[in-house]
Amino acid sequence: MITLTINKKIHKIEADPNTPLLWVLRDIVGLVGTKYGCGVAQCGACVVHLDGEAVRSCVTKLSRAQGKKVVTIEGLSETGTHPLQKAWLDLDVSQCGYCQAGQIMSAAVLLKENKNPTEQDIDDAMSGNICRCGTYLRIREAIQLAAKEQEG
Repeated sequence: MITLTINKKIHKIEADPNTPLLWVLRDIVGLVGTKYGCGVAQCGACVVHLDGEAVRSCVTKLSRAQGKKVVTIEGLSETGTHPLQKAWLDLDVSQCGYCQAGQIMSAAVLLKENKNPTEQDIDDAMSGNICRCGTYLRIREAIQLAAKEQEG
């Protein structure tokens, strides 16, 4: 039995410690906002926070998460009003939307570490997140908008 804190709630998980965190979140806990994209940590669709660090949940073993705080897109804001979520909606960032939870979770760590990122900072931080629809410019604009909102 492995105990996890996911989105501020304690969960007792009975699963192989080598199970990818992604499958625990989706199949056992029922949090399906985190997406499966590639399974090899290349696309970023599965990004969650593990003690504040952006990690690829498709390759993060359940055992690594024990005793740590996991935050998924569902836990970023209880009401969906995180500045990034609002900016994503305001600028109509999503096209198909599949990668967007991972994009937002990566951007949240960026803004936590860098309150006023330059375009290059954003491009560097987000380079590991792939958007098949090519909404990169809108993603960058949304991150800039969220940074301004956080300031004000």
